[in-house]
Amino acid sequence: MREQLLLFCNWSTLGVCAALKLPQISAVLAARNARGISLPSLLLELAGFLVFLRYQCYYEYPLLTYLEYPILIAQDVLLLLCVFHFNGNVKGAAPYLAAFVASWFVLPLQKWIIDLAMNLSTFISTASKFAQLQYLWKTRDSGAVSALTWSLASYTCAILVRFVLMLALNLWVTATVLRYRKTVVKAE
Repeated sequence: MREQLLLFCNWSTLGVCAALKLPQISAVLAARNARGISLPSLLLELAGFLVFLRYQCYYEYPLLTYLEYPILIAQDVLLLLCVFHFNGNVKGAAPYLAAFVASWFVLPLQKWIIDLAMNLSTFISTASKFAQLQYLWKTRDSGAVSALTWSLASYTCAILVRFVLMLALNLWVTATVLRYRKTVVKAE
């Protein structure tokens, strides 16, 4: 029974992660703007994912223990490009993408670097949630932010017990997105 539950948790998390950012990307494309999305939040999240993936690869963990991270990184990069596109500056993404690619090679140069980065990855991921919350509080407008994406992120955190803090923060961002959601009144 325990093995079946673990198998369910692994595959359901992987399935949710495979589609996690798609509602957000869809919302941005439908709105044709990235209003409400915090660029620092997105960059910090991407950095946290990258560190975790690189750490798992460095220590040769089994692929199924981290398979969702390449998928999440690809979706975050696509979302990052959408944000820059709708802000009118696609070329502005280049330095960030270059820094992420460079960090892939810098992290494993010394064991202490990758270990330190991994120890900081939870802090980085937590900071990304606070950056999104701060942006929502400041603007009081959730714009094109997808509550479904944040809810799905909450699910993945609930499955993985070590991410209890992320669960609470994702739920907090979801609640804030819904709080500042502007309703569209149809003209009759």
